[in-house]
Amino acid sequence: MKTQRSQGKYQISDMDAILRDCGIVLARHQLDQLWAYHNLLRQSNPELNLTRIHNFRNMVEKLYVDSILPGQMMELPSPLLDLGTGPGMPGIPLKIAFPDLEMILAESRGKRVEFLEVTIHDLKLENITVVGKSITSRFETPVNAVITRAVEAISATLVRITGCLAKDGLAVFMKGPGCDAEIDAAADKLGGSFRLKWAKDYQIPGTNHDRRLVVFERTDTPLREQRNAAMQSHFFTEIESEQNAVFKDLKKLLTGRGIKKSQTALISGEKQVAEALDRFPERCKTWISAPGQKPPPEGAPGQMKWYQLAPPLFKILDVIGTNSPLVLMETPPMRLWDPAGGLPEGASVLVPFQDPENVGAVIRSAVAFGLDHIILLSESAHPFHPKSVRASGGAVLFADLWEGPSIQTLSENLPIVALSGDGAPIGEFAFPETVAFLPGIEGPGLPDKFRDRALSIPIRREVESLNAATAAAIGFYVWSQGRFHDRVS
Repeated sequence: MKTQRSQGKYQISDMDAILRDCGIVLARHQLDQLWAYHNLLRQSNPELNLTRIHNFRNMVEKLYVDSILPGQMMELPSPLLDLGTGPGMPGIPLKIAFPDLEMILAESRGKRVEFLEVTIHDLKLENITVVGKSITSRFETPVNAVITRAVEAISATLVRITGCLAKDGLAVFMKGPGCDAEIDAAADKLGGSFRLKWAKDYQIPGTNHDRRLVVFERTDTPLREQRNAAMQSHFFTEIESEQNAVFKDLKKLLTGRGIKKSQTALISGEKQVAEALDRFPERCKTWISAPGQKPPPEGAPGQMKWYQLAPPLFKILDVIGTNSPLVLMETPPMRLWDPAGGLPEGASVLVPFQDPENVGAVIRSAVAFGLDHIILLSESAHPFHPKSVRASGGAVLFADLWEGPSIQTLSENLPIVALSGDGAPIGEFAFPETVAFLPGIEGPGLPDKFRDRALSIPIRREVESLNAATAAAIGFYVWSQGRFHDRVS
């Protein structure tokens, strides 16, 4: 490599002197490489706008010295990804100063990518490559460390590198002194995946330029490794077409009829999925995800299948919009309630709601306030409809569910507490030991035969009525307070 050893009034010896003043001593061939890089940077800058720093000393101190110092302050693992490298900083000066580093330069802007490739060629640098695209969590080339001078928030960068950074890998941030809020935000948001290893304030030697080097360590296992391990334990199938027979069957589970016929349901939401796997692993049959989502967790039942759906197909099944994996689960058998035998012992709710979200809401309230049984009347939406499961907050997984007849066939001789806006105040009612709450259907309300004996929730005149599921929840609360009082007394 032929090196022009002077640049106007400045010479390579001037660069060497500044570097030495900053505690950086390079071998002759390394100094030649850095000088060549400096010349390429200056020559290309007018056209490519690679840096706003033009003063010679400032370029050496703020660009080259600043880039090399992290390698003196810590041992940088390989492969090292320079994220948002721009014209090659800190990656190229680091590679020159520490030639054993295996370096990856990531830059999305095309002309800068060309500049980097020319620079690598002209400087004859080895074990250094350029990735000419924006790095996201979908980038899965394994690296043991990431370094960046970019101004993006620390937490956003940590999310970007979750696809590529290895467990125990380091994320090195070259920041200014005022980044405490960024550090705290990253620790709060991503504490399950990263921990702050250390943060050190320093100055570029011989200057008043304050810096802070912030290092986070990855503590969880990258998704690619989780996925590879899961593929060894679970039967894996990719589904790309909406015409796929398996997908067609899954799509049927968006209706109560499909759920009832197959006796399976889709469970969505991280909390509900985790509860299903923890409490009912034998009923969890299939893990359903989109590319980039978590695979079946370690400890998931070995017999569980794993379907990875193309994103548009997954979106169809993820009606709640959780953007997290679903579980296909066998629904529990529901006992059949025969009104001729009377109500089951304890407190029940007779659910006529046709809106699955109301069904889920009333199940949630019933479980929360300690009702013993939930009887789904024939008018009711299926309790394991995805919207019902979501509205129940997972309570449907633990509820004692029964199937009942139509609301129209219920006998007024049963100890049923009907809820209506024009009934007697519920606070004055003495609940029997065995009782069933009956809210009205959305719209039509209660059958006439129950209106005369209904109870009401007192509300202000300006409000016409309460949502039926809300009224039921208040009724459950009033009942539960009486039961609690009886137990105490």
